[in-house]
Amino acid sequence: MPNLEHPAYPAATLLQLESLVPCRESQVSMLLSIFGERQQFSVPSIFIYGHTSSGKTYVMQNLLNTLQLPHVFVNCMEYFTSRLLLEEILTRLQSSSSEPEQTSRARCDSFNDFVRLFKQAVESRELQDQTLYIVLDRAEQLREMEANILPAFLRLQELTDGNVTVVLLSEIVWELFRPSTGCFEPFTLYFPDYSIGHLQKILSQNHPPEYSTDFYSAYINILLGVFYMVCRDLKELQHLAVLNFSKYCEPVVRGEANECDTRKLWKNIEPHLKKAMQTVYLREISSSQWERLQHDDGEAGQLKGLSAHTHVELPYYSKFLLIAAYLASYNPVRTDKRFFLKHHGKIRKTNFMKKREKTSNHLLGPKPFPLDRLLAILYSIVDNRVAPTANIFSQITSLVTLQLLSVVGHNDQLDGPKYKCIVSLDFIRAIARYEHGSASVKTERTQTANEYR
Repeated sequence: MPNLEHPAYPAATLLQLESLVPCRESQVSMLLSIFGERQQFSVPSIFIYGHTSSGKTYVMQNLLNTLQLPHVFVNCMEYFTSRLLLEEILTRLQSSSSEPEQTSRARCDSFNDFVRLFKQAVESRELQDQTLYIVLDRAEQLREMEANILPAFLRLQELTDGNVTVVLLSEIVWELFRPSTGCFEPFTLYFPDYSIGHLQKILSQNHPPEYSTDFYSAYINILLGVFYMVCRDLKELQHLAVLNFSKYCEPVVRGEANECDTRKLWKNIEPHLKKAMQTVYLREISSSQWERLQHDDGEAGQLKGLSAHTHVELPYYSKFLLIAAYLASYNPVRTDKRFFLKHHGKIRKTNFMKKREKTSNHLLGPKPFPLDRLLAILYSIVDNRVAPTANIFSQITSLVTLQLLSVVGHNDQLDGPKYKCIVSLDFIRAIARYEHGSASVKTERTQTANEYR
């Protein structure tokens, strides 16, 4: 029995819509009840919000297209000014489906012009007897436009005296939209995140025809078991499922296992899923390059993408600042003289170590350090003379903005700011190897001493 029912639409159409939007039946049913029949007036405005990849845009597009409701769908990110947005809505409304290229672009300088031209376009297309839906995706961009744009869209039905409903799609809540002067309150509808059961059902629908549904469902179950805690983005999970499925099938293709041998299939795919988990959300390499890396067993486990080569995009002195920050975070202050001075004199050797110093500093985490110590280490590892100019200090601020360094404490401290280095050892080693200079030697030497300490 279908979950979607409405007297104004055929059962076959609703069944097709239900198959297109799995796990969103309750939201679609709510929208159908709000829309009503074609000739009925709907609510003036609807605000739909939810996290990324929760199905807002996909559901609205399929709902309007499947039911063949007149609508205009515009992405506010593409048309980022009020004039571009209003002109695009009018252009799409005036264009017919048969001859879209013959439509001239309407000129709209104000919202008053938009209301006038909007009425003319509705009359020319004979849409007075049915509801017209204007869908604004990425609606949070409306907050960056003129102050009258958002309230005017919310009251467009009143301003045009016509049967029109404005639908706003956003990733943020309505409270962040509401103007301080007040406005018409839209009907709000929340799209929750997909649960792991929903993701399992949606991803399993895309199984290749040459493999059974149970085989692909078992693969999706393994994929979600690895990635669900760090990634719940449906688009990203679909990308990962397509990218790693060929590796999962290798034992079956070679005849080493059958589709029911889950243990062998898991042991084969496990190391590759761990590598893929290091680059979630990062489109650092193409899918074909990733597939080639899957077959490269010589450097298995080494990250070859953006995570290992981001240093190429950093300025010259920013790389040395980051290296100096890492050395200051993970080496005690008392070792600076031994590591960074050429003539440090005799250092008395002692086997006495405090209990807490026997633990590796990598397990204890990075320690805060003052700005003076950072600059002192920088001057030591850079061969040429570096002047403490505004350029150096601005690059430290940039590293904090990029979240490679973090500021400890408040900015109003009298004794100066303190920082922490929050990048990994592999990241620093990659930068040191790339520079091929004294920084590489000193970083490896101090780090080796620190590991054996």
